[in-house]
Amino acid sequence: MSKRNTPQRRHNILALLAEKGEVTVDELARQFATSEVTIRKDLAALESNGLLLRRYGGAITMPQELINETAIPVSCYKQAIAAAAVQRIKEHARIIIDSGTTTAAMIPRLGQQTGLVVMTNSLHVANALSQLEHEPVLLMTGGTWDPHSESFQGQVAEQVLRSYDFDQLFIGADGLDLQRGTTTFNELLGLSRVMAEAAREVIVMLESDKLGRKIPNLELPWSSIHTLITDDRLPQAERDQIQARGINVVCAALSQEI
Repeated sequence: MSKRNTPQRRHNILALLAEKGEVTVDELARQFATSEVTIRKDLAALESNGLLLRRYGGAITMPQELINETAIPVSCYKQAIAAAAVQRIKEHARIIIDSGTTTAAMIPRLGQQTGLVVMTNSLHVANALSQLEHEPVLLMTGGTWDPHSESFQGQVAEQVLRSYDFDQLFIGADGLDLQRGTTTFNELLGLSRVMAEAAREVIVMLESDKLGRKIPNLELPWSSIHTLITDDRLPQAERDQIQARGINVVCAALSQEI
């Protein structure tokens, strides 16, 4: 299996591990017709993202106590935003879910959706989607792994995205600039913009306290955004200013978290 198929192989390793609870390097090398060195690199990468625990000669599923200790709590505001976002998804929709904690908060709520096709550049998102009751058709961008954003980026990922068209993109941001659009600390901006080009509706999901952050890198200009889903702490004046740009603003109340 070529390097181009590394994300798919790692997804398959996680699926096999979920089924068996334990895997060995030897059996994985035979299963995927690759070297033990490659498999060890796969397991190391998956462990670094908290998706499994390596042991001598193989790996096991992450023990529940370690999951509980290392999990980062998702704020009630992100949960409300995620709930509002999922309400906008129709059955048999083709969507992109970008990497990030706010977008990932959508996934547990997608279990009753049927016929979804989901593209992602995040191993975490892909693994969580594979555990759903109604697992969607899962597509991964592949590409170059970026440890800062914990996602795949680069030209390969962009080429894959350009081969498809999608109904919606769900994407987060590090900041929101009332004059420019969404901003990010990450200098790898190309994939976000290609995602936006590939989707008929671009939905930005972020907490209102990210408004006004001084972040230099413009990710998506307002002209590329259709909908902003935030929480109900967004001041009315800022909401009016954003809506004046033709953006649909959804302010999720905490009651939507449930």
